[in-house]
Amino acid sequence: MWSYEYSVDTSATPETVWPYFEDVAGWPTWNEGIEHIVLEGPFASGTTFLMTPPGEQRIRSQLVDVRAPEGFTDVTELDGIQVTVHHQLHRLPTGTRITYRMEITGEQADTIGPEIGPAISSDFPQVIAALIALAEREQDQSTTP
Repeated sequence: MWSYEYSVDTSATPETVWPYFEDVAGWPTWNEGIEHIVLEGPFASGTTFLMTPPGEQRIRSQLVDVRAPEGFTDVTELDGIQVTVHHQLHRLPTGTRITYRMEITGEQADTIGPEIGPAISSDFPQVIAALIALAEREQDQSTTP
């Protein structure tokens, strides 16, 4: 197995961040690693989505664990491996800790994981930073008289 985890704390609440997760069509506005995405049903466990990274082939993934406003997990099957990404929102006294954790498992995970894992997860810091910027701006606007 290959894994990588990245976390950042924000003053935004999980309830402020969560709608950005649910708005799958809006993901490309804060995730530059997505050129196009289509959710094939509700934002719920069992639903699949088709995502096209810039300059890449379209990928089919499945939501396997959706728990508002705590987080969701998606799984993608690729050439004998399984790429699982956990998107977690942990409530803090001062806001939320956003954690993205990727795990690559399967028969070829030991060889393929170290090759593709860093490339897939390299944008986690930028993606979370963009998500936080949107959520904090929204939260600030909703608390300003």
